[in-house]
Order: sequence, then C-alpha cells, then structure tokens
Amino acid sequence: MPLLHSDEIQIRDPFVLPVPEDHCYYLYGTTDHAPYRERESTGFDTYVSRDLTLWEGPFPAFRPPAEFWGRIDFWAPEVHRWQGRFFMFASFKGSGHHRGTQVLVADSPRGPFRPHSPLAVTPPEWECLDGTLYVARDGQPWMIFSRDWPQTTVGAYAALPLTPDLSAAAGPAFELFRVNAAPWVVTPPWQEQRATEGLPPCFVADGAFPFRAEYGELCLLFSSWGTDGYATGIARSASGDLRGPWTFDPAPIFAANGGHAMIFPDFGGQIRLTLHQPNNPPPERPRFFPFTHGHPLRA
Repeated sequence: MPLLHSDEIQIRDPFVLPVPEDHCYYLYGTTDHAPYRERESTGFDTYVSRDLTLWEGPFPAFRPPAEFWGRIDFWAPEVHRWQGRFFMFASFKGSGHHRGTQVLVADSPRGPFRPHSPLAVTPPEWECLDGTLYVARDGQPWMIFSRDWPQTTVGAYAALPLTPDLSAAAGPAFELFRVNAAPWVVTPPWQEQRATEGLPPCFVADGAFPFRAEYGELCLLFSSWGTDGYATGIARSASGDLRGPWTFDPAPIFAANGGHAMIFPDFGGQIRLTLHQPNNPPPERPRFFPFTHGHPLRA
C-alpha cells in the first residue's frame, strides 16, 4: 500500500492517538466524503504514521452492523485508551433517534470497533454531537459534548458523568457554557439564509477538547465561527472544575477557516495540535502545529 502525505488525506475532525509500544500515531476523523448530505454513512477509517507526515491507510476502523441504529451523520470519532482497551466516542443519527454520541470498543487501535453502549450515551431527548472523554482529578470519567444548534439555536457545551466501564451515563448532564459567551464567536455565514426565512440567529458549538494548563487550570478547546471563518478558541475554568466559572480568551488561537482541534504529545516530548483546514469541503486536510496554549497558530 503506497504511503499518503498528510496533504493527500481528506478528513474532518482529526484526532490522533499516539501508541508508544507501536511507535505509531493513529489518525481518526470524519472520513465519509459528505456526511452532512443525509445519505447513508459508510463508517470510519484510520491512518497510521510514524512521523505525522506520511501515512498508511485508510484501514476500516468501524463499519456499522446491519442492525445498528445510526444510519446517517457519522461524525468526529475519537479513540481513547481506558483500562487496557480502546474506546471510540463517535456521533450518529438514525430514524426515531436524535443525533448523539455513542461509545464503541476494540482491543486494537485499528479496530474493528463494535458498539459498547447500546445507543447514544448523551441524553436521548437532546440533539448532541462531538462527545469527548475527560477524566477528572478524582479519576471520575466524564463525557463532554456539544448541544447542537438546530435544537437549541445557540449551541452549548455540556457534560455528564460516565460509569467506570464507559458504557452509560452515571448521572444527569449539565451545561458548561453557551458558545456565544465567547467574545469572538459570531453567527455563521449561512445565517443570512436563515434570516430570510424569519428564523432566529444561530451559533454553532463544535469539537470540545479538554486539557490542563498551569496551576491546575482546566481548559477547553472549542470551535465555532469567527469574523474570518471557522475558528478555534480556548475556554478556561480557573477553579479546575467542569462547573467553572468559565472565561474565554478574547480571540481565537486559530482563525484561518479551520478547527475541531485536539492536542496530543508526540514521541519527542512536544505537544502538538491538529485540526482540519479548510473547513469548506472539499478537500479538508489534517494540519499539525506545535502547541503552546494561548498563542495564535499560523496557517
């Protein structure tokens, strides 16, 4: 199989899992070419690299079984190691079900992943997506996720505790913040069409990813629209707790029409950030940057 350069891979919502014992990076993401067109989805692929530049693949990581409830809107898979196994958090939508994030499991980072939770773990009455794993300082696992703008008009971020095996919610969800609380967030360009239809302004909340900064500060990467297009910014909880209070950096760290970001350590000890750019399809590509939180990234 020929190697692919990063610039040859079409992917949205990139997520990288380093696996030290393989000395390999596994790249996951939204790999259906048009998942937003409400046609039946295929699944998720993964790519494998030793240097974040040249990649093997794609390899099929998840293909839905015939009885799987999700049929469309296969979005934003993430893979996390937990208790010796590999858990995929990914979003789906199906007839009679709101969009939500389900947990899948595999014994290898290549998969095949299979359903671990019976349905989405996010609240069944909410439209949700982009669930990510967060482990609190006391060891409690949580799912942080987006409440989707089509249902709420103003997208928001929420969290719920998970059972120790990550298969179900262990308590009720609560809201962290609404995305338009950030000073740089604006309505997206297709808002003009909504206005002509007499619909209220909407704000999009995408791709939360938690990390800890200095002095125990809990930070959240998140994506929405800024004045220059799709962008990624940082929210901060000085208390170090999910309940905040949350404050926001005044400007995005990446404003050049790219987002849904996450960070990971490379094998040289440096922290890297990846996101997709451009946001307008096609061809969305995975981009990689050295990361120092709070400093703008250059395209």
